[in-house]
Amino acid sequence: MESSRKLLLLAPTLLLCLCCFVGTSGAQSYIGVNYGEVADNLPSPDATARLVKSTTISKVRLYGVDAGVIRAFAGTGVSLVVGVANGEIPAIAADPAAAAGWLAGNVLPFIPASTISVVAVGNEVLESGDAALAAALLPAMQNLRAAAVAAGDGAAAIRFSTVNTMAVLAQSDPPSTGAFHPEVTAQLQQILAFLSRTSAPFMINPYPYFAYQSDPRPDTLAFCLFQPNAGRVDAGSRIRYTNMFDAQVDAVKSALGRSGFGNVEIVVAETGWPTKGDPTEAGATVDNARAYVSNLVAHLRSGAGTPLMPGKPVDTYLFALYDEDLKPGPASERSFGLYHTDLSMAYDAGLTTTATSGGGGGTGASVQQPTKGGSGWCVASVGATDAQLQTDMDYACSQVGVDCGAIQPGGACFQPNTVRAHAAYAMNQLYQAAGGHPWNCDFRQSATLTSSNPSYGSCVFTGGQ
Repeated sequence: MESSRKLLLLAPTLLLCLCCFVGTSGAQSYIGVNYGEVADNLPSPDATARLVKSTTISKVRLYGVDAGVIRAFAGTGVSLVVGVANGEIPAIAADPAAAAGWLAGNVLPFIPASTISVVAVGNEVLESGDAALAAALLPAMQNLRAAAVAAGDGAAAIRFSTVNTMAVLAQSDPPSTGAFHPEVTAQLQQILAFLSRTSAPFMINPYPYFAYQSDPRPDTLAFCLFQPNAGRVDAGSRIRYTNMFDAQVDAVKSALGRSGFGNVEIVVAETGWPTKGDPTEAGATVDNARAYVSNLVAHLRSGAGTPLMPGKPVDTYLFALYDEDLKPGPASERSFGLYHTDLSMAYDAGLTTTATSGGGGGTGASVQQPTKGGSGWCVASVGATDAQLQTDMDYACSQVGVDCGAIQPGGACFQPNTVRAHAAYAMNQLYQAAGGHPWNCDFRQSATLTSSNPSYGSCVFTGGQ
């Protein structure tokens, strides 16, 4: 995102997985955010630190080294990723003393008061087209790592990696065929060996938004936004994928395994969705951004992981904390912020744990307390067909946290035995489990919210708070 846009996009017809939204009151170790600073109107570092602490975000990635920002996060428990600029790589690669000097000036003064967990050496270097820079990447990482070990104490625990786009993959669809591009394979093999040896992560930028840009059909959008859609089975693994995010991450997992480094941890260094764009940028809206990010956060919180990495959420850095008004390129480039620079939310992504306070422009982060169920009930809309409702019912009943036992034979809600009645129960169950936000009751417009309790007899519909 901060440099090249060369993304390898997956064919986007996979079925999506809206995992249940679970309310939370504290930071979560797998949710991070990117803090880009290509703007002239950013809040103060202290205000930013307070904002982040009011959310479930536990990690912040910087694209360089900003002493004010790093100090603002001292003692907060928020871990930081700091970056080595691409232009600094050749000197660090050529001279171990330069690496030690970089570490002494940009890391050692801030630890242990501030927690620096990873140094990202360069950004999208292997995809830059600069062969000399790419050749210097591994020596720079090695020299920095050696300097950190020599410094001891907190520095020795810092991991050194680099950030890549999906363009490092030559093949990603279906996910089981994931393979790295031949042009980078030789260098990447050595880098992966370094990452494996030092327990550092492979950092990658999957963007379902760009997959939708390449194929702007309704089914593609639903797949990318974690909304009900037809889905697709990976012919190689026989796995049915339920969202683009999992498919892209598993393509990377397959490529790592094919390279002999399946043990290397994957960290999503960037992913997000813009709230606006140019007329030619399909899908760049507030509603779509909210749907993607809030459903991704819910998916991470479910702990489901991906099909190839089940049972553990992938550490994910959302892009981005703020809009960046000075970034070049199309309008979307300046519109990925979760928050406006006056600290107001661009949309509610389900990240806030406490209210923030401030003067002048006001606060912006509204209170979102843990919730069990939403206001009212989600039921089938009048115009929905039985075919649509059957698809939505099957989808809802397959999700984590949704119990459809009541509409099975002998269940309290089995009668009337119609698709419409059963679908209404299932969709409401998912709506309540997902947090009860209005966008959780959409189902491609085959559902609607009602304030009238649809319960009858012994059949009880959860909701009505």
